[in-house]
Amino acid sequence: MHKQILSTIAGGLALVAASASAHKPAEPGSLWRGGTIITMDGERPQTVEAVVERGGRIVFAGRETRARRIAGRAAADRDLNGATMLPGFVDAHSHFAIALQLAGGIDLSDPAVGTPRDISALLTTVQREVTARAIPEDQWVVVWQYNEEALAERRHVTRVELDAVLPKHKVVLVHVSVHGVVANSATLAAAKLDENSPVPDGGVMTKGPDGKLTGLLFEKAMFPVMMGLPQPSEAQKLAALEAAQLRYAREGFTHAQDGSTQPADVAFLTGPAAAQRMKIDLALLPSWMGLDALLARSDVRFGSYQGRVKLQGIKFLLDGSPQARTAYMTRDYARGAPDGSHPWHGQPVTPEAEFLASARKVHARGWQIFVHANGDAAIDMAVRSFDALGIKAKNNRRPVVIHSQFQRPDQLAAYARIGVGPAYFSNHTHYFADTHRSNFSPEVVGFISPFKAARAAGLRPSNHSDFPVTALDPFTQLWSSMARTSLTGVVSGEDQRLSAYEGLQALTTGAAWQVYEENRKGRIRKGMLADFVVLDRNPLTTPLDQIRSIKVLETVKEGETVWRR
Repeated sequence: MHKQILSTIAGGLALVAASASAHKPAEPGSLWRGGTIITMDGERPQTVEAVVERGGRIVFAGRETRARRIAGRAAADRDLNGATMLPGFVDAHSHFAIALQLAGGIDLSDPAVGTPRDISALLTTVQREVTARAIPEDQWVVVWQYNEEALAERRHVTRVELDAVLPKHKVVLVHVSVHGVVANSATLAAAKLDENSPVPDGGVMTKGPDGKLTGLLFEKAMFPVMMGLPQPSEAQKLAALEAAQLRYAREGFTHAQDGSTQPADVAFLTGPAAAQRMKIDLALLPSWMGLDALLARSDVRFGSYQGRVKLQGIKFLLDGSPQARTAYMTRDYARGAPDGSHPWHGQPVTPEAEFLASARKVHARGWQIFVHANGDAAIDMAVRSFDALGIKAKNNRRPVVIHSQFQRPDQLAAYARIGVGPAYFSNHTHYFADTHRSNFSPEVVGFISPFKAARAAGLRPSNHSDFPVTALDPFTQLWSSMARTSLTGVVSGEDQRLSAYEGLQALTTGAAWQVYEENRKGRIRKGMLADFVVLDRNPLTTPLDQIRSIKVLETVKEGETVWRR
């Protein structure tokens, strides 16, 4: 009897609790309406009148009358006032960690610094900035966005020329490709490099007619310099973290990627201090050079978020940069090697056998493989290795080949067979196609970032900025995928041009798929994250020549505004 009474009381309490839970007021959420809402849900453009967000998720997308009933009177009314709303942009490949370092360097893409047009102006600019910033002698001077092709002389600055203006500072000009540097004598000495230093396999270290180093170092030859650069303290990184996130958020990105994360940055960005400050999602790709240390740890988790940060996969570097003439090609560069020698078709940065051995370890752990491969010979290496690992599309392993710039048509079938996600880089058709045409035929250059052909082959391409190689600007990415027009007005690959909607897919659904987030991001529909970007114009109806002028009005992460113009 006693047990029966207790059971009855317990049952009654359970019913009361269940009833209270059932009648607990739902979180108010928000109602988005009054503009053009492009869902990106499907292969053809679709719009809805309204979206209801609750608890950071989309609970309804459809007619406004029903949306109002579902939202309820307590929901925040977010009138778009005629603006256009899309799912938040997903960054397919950039270098978030470099954004933490830019504040400490001289950025030649910064209008406040100026864009020097010849070597004399470049040297003057660097010297002026060192004086203005009162950088003491013996300290580092790191210059970003150095591009010899933008100089009137169309040649690299030399160590001797840097020494003439800043002999007592350690000066490093980081090439726009981020695959090379020019260093002065103080920097070379700090890196313990001289004329007797061996050139590492996969590296380029040039000498002048006098047999002395010119200061130009590419790929593995630059590693001693880059590893010796002063690293910001954790306090400095935390101070820069807000600005780095806002750089992405103001461009409409709700998901960022760090495309080659070094061990120190992995530790920082996954640490509690950074986690408390993250407002957008961040996917990290630890560099293969730190692979053994990661494999030895039992607490490393890939593919799942810890707060707003996750380890996505391991990044491998197979070759260099086509604009720097270090991409590994099956064809020779007409202009030869970076030092002018002929014949030259580039070389692997990582030998194929070494890549395969490391990739086998990654694959065995179930981690995703990301491969930097620009030249068609490097892509061949990736394909052969994926085949050796037995990767097929049906396995759903989704290896990503970043850039895939000089892909041959025959390689598309291999991508489809393996299930590769090509992360293309349409900005090359604008910023670097003129340089590419000085090395290769128009037919070859016309097939870089072959979006149309890839889509026809059943692939799901993404499009990226490779920031800081080009500016973090989704509308230049969109425009370049549609126009494919160079700085001098030459169109490369007219048959590979995308429509506005197809271009937007590469910034949303394609990029989300490549990181296994197609059911969370990239579309506006019930159950997805309430990640939105609000634009002042509709990209689908904006004339091509005005696409780059579209402005972000607001960026929303899981229902919360993280940036507003």
